[in-house]
Amino acid sequence: MNHLFTPFAWKGLELKNRVVMPPMCQYSVTEKDGIANDWHFTHYVSRAVGGAGLIIIEMTDVEPDGRITDFDLGLWSDDQIPALAKIVDACHQHGAKVAIQIAHAGRKAEDADVPVAPSAIPFSDKYKTPRALDTTEVQGMVEKFRATARRAIEAGVDAIELHGAHGYLIHQFHSPLTNQRTDQYGKDLTLFGTEVVRAVKSEMPDDMLLIMRISAMEYVEGGYGLKESVAFSKKYQEAGVDMFHVSSGGEGSTVNSPMGGPGSHAGYQVPLARGIKQELNVPVIAVGRLDNPVLANSLIGNEDADLVAVGRGMLQNPYWALEAALTLGQKSDFPKQYWASFTKLAKE
Repeated sequence: MNHLFTPFAWKGLELKNRVVMPPMCQYSVTEKDGIANDWHFTHYVSRAVGGAGLIIIEMTDVEPDGRITDFDLGLWSDDQIPALAKIVDACHQHGAKVAIQIAHAGRKAEDADVPVAPSAIPFSDKYKTPRALDTTEVQGMVEKFRATARRAIEAGVDAIELHGAHGYLIHQFHSPLTNQRTDQYGKDLTLFGTEVVRAVKSEMPDDMLLIMRISAMEYVEGGYGLKESVAFSKKYQEAGVDMFHVSSGGEGSTVNSPMGGPGSHAGYQVPLARGIKQELNVPVIAVGRLDNPVLANSLIGNEDADLVAVGRGMLQNPYWALEAALTLGQKSDFPKQYWASFTKLAKE
């Protein structure tokens, strides 16, 4: 039976364990140029030292107006490659593999003068009303994802994740709540996403893993559920997605739902991950209040998920994975510089 510290391999990605640091925006690009700085280097490399098998770099945007805020990472310019490459190289030295999440915030781009979206529908009255992209602009947006993927590969990443969740641009296109277009991108809600997938895959080595993060359920009146997300995920799988990172929500205010709503209890999104895994026969990453090592380990043993993303736990503790290994009685590669501390914890 597999467990949290069983190695994992899929296509060309080989991980020493199944612990994932999910993408979490740091809003720390102080120069507003999209270039990673010392904060990002310390943030990611410390989690590599701390034993994570896979580190997914935070939402990194395909154009300046695609950022949630002007303090976000970007990869729309070759000038942004070297700082990311430095992070990737350092994480590799400590045994972690690195993916990067590439994205566009769409109507949730807070600092854009005029955000863009599939349709001119604001996220809420606190957000700007976006401008609907015309058909040619949508096609141009696909090319921006392609170019960003090329730069990510040049930076040395081991995998790429597309952000199709949490109410950002790809999600906005495949949700009937936010896509009310009359052109081909409205008639087929997955067309934009599938074109992005194919464009990005065309830049990737054949054995490189493409992950997509999805919101498998929308917690809004009239929003889609697991049945619909299985259907659109199949389209993305056929286009080239190798693994799904299963989250939920992001399109509006929370309402009562069968899942209890975002953040209501530990593991509340696990049934969604399990549903995608079983229906598509595809590896999945589970995420959402999975900070308890025993719970995280059970998801692997029960085959609910193939990898487990630990967000808040890793923000609080860079060495979460090392301590989880001790808790579970599993072997891990403790840094020799910290060995005395961890052997003391093991004896206690």
